[in-house]
Amino acid sequence: NPRIVGELNGQHVKLVKLQGEFVWHHHDAEDELFLVIKGTLRMGIRENDAEREETIRPGEFIIIPHGVEHRPAADEEVHIMLLEPKTTLNTGNVRNERTKDHLDRI
Repeated sequence: NPRIVGELNGQHVKLVKLQGEFVWHHHDAEDELFLVIKGTLRMGIRENDAEREETIRPGEFIIIPHGVEHRPAADEEVHIMLLEPKTTLNTGNVRNERTKDHLDRI
C-alpha cells in the first residue's frame, strides 16, 4: 500500500513496504525509480523474450523504463522509496485486488 510523501515536478515521492512477490506488470508511459531504504529488493525483469533478476540493496536504486515488464519481490520486508509520475498506477497494466486507485498522503 504505497503512501505519497511528497511531490516534485509532476512526480510523486512514495514510500512502500513489500514482502513476498508482487504482480508482473508494466507501465505504458511511466518510468519508475525504486530506491531501497532497508532490506533487499529482487526485481524480476522481462525484456526481449528473456527474464532476469536484479538485486537491489540499501542505498541502491533501479530505474524501470516504461514498457518493461517487471515484478518487485522481497524474501523479507523491504522499505522502498518510489519516484514516479503522478499518473502511475501501482499495478500498471494489471488490475487486481492489489490495485490502489487512491493513495493516502503522509
